Amino acid sequence: MMKKIRCLMMISALALLTLCPVALAGQLEPLGKGLTVWYDTGGPVGGPYNTIVQKGAMQAAADMGCTLKLLYSDWNPEKMIENFKTAVAARPAGVVIMGHPGDDAYAPFVKEAMDAGVLVTCVDTDLPKIREEYQSKGFGVLDTDPDIMGTNMTREALSRSGIEKGSRVFVWGQKVLQERGRRARAMIRTLEEAGMVVDYIEISPEISKDTALGTPIVTGYLASHPDCKMMLIDHGALTSQMENFLKAAGVGPDEIFVGGFSLSPATATAIEHDYVDVVLEMQPYLLGYFGVAQIVLTKRYGFTGLKIDTGGGMITKENIHLIAPLAKRGIR
Repeated sequence: MMKKIRCLMMISALALLTLCPVALAGQLEPLGKGLTVWYDTGGPVGGPYNTIVQKGAMQAAADMGCTLKLLYSDWNPEKMIENFKTAVAARPAGVVIMGHPGDDAYAPFVKEAMDAGVLVTCVDTDLPKIREEYQSKGFGVLDTDPDIMGTNMTREALSRSGIEKGSRVFVWGQKVLQERGRRARAMIRTLEEAGMVVDYIEISPEISKDTALGTPIVTGYLASHPDCKMMLIDHGALTSQMENFLKAAGVGPDEIFVGGFSLSPATATAIEHDYVDVVLEMQPYLLGYFGVAQIVLTKRYGFTGLKIDTGGGMITKENIHLIAPLAKRGIR
């Protein structure tokens, strides 16, 4: 009896194996097969933040079977617009953009792309007016609200540092940008409400592209303001260089409280070495992955644009040991 049952099971298994290749062929065909997605990673080639974005996008393209074209804009809003126009001219399935230039700068070009059947979605920095108009057609945004990020990180820094009212705080940011600048403006507002003396310096396009150029900004500022108690950095790549900047200025571990944004291998090391104290992470790998996924899913199934908050978690010396291995792999 048992032999008969085993024989029937083997026959059934063979029949299933015969049928499965046909039945599963459609299911297993890559969802993005035949589609091309252009993706502006935002920063320069090899930049610490946008390299993580790039890895997420590459993984999504591999998982979905689409072709991925990467663009690099050196964190320059004008270059982002030029790269977008180049991408749209190639007539791909879709383009993923960084929102730094703002609604007004992007609006006519997003309209041109959508009218031509090229899907557009946005990451890192929201384009609220454009999203309102085109979300039903697949324009989504993957980000964390800049005002909330700036406020929460600054409050956490103030709480952890314990600095007194009236202390001098240095903020290095990009408040001139339309939407992206809300983060720096929130940092300044939160510090001033707490009674701190705020010194603000705008991050230049040159330093945004090549962070090594930031060394004289930090050394010069600290030389003229030796009473600075805290430094808050509104830029992931510059946060990753703070250990080098402070060493160049002759500042040792824990002498100045430092807060910033985004994780990278260098930032993880700076936290471990007590040169950076708190970082708010937007999880840029998810920006890369879901940006590509949004284009593919909308193109295939007509899904509307997603609004996804990708982060908000604080990284400190207390939890860096859990996350550092992933940072070294370029995932966190």
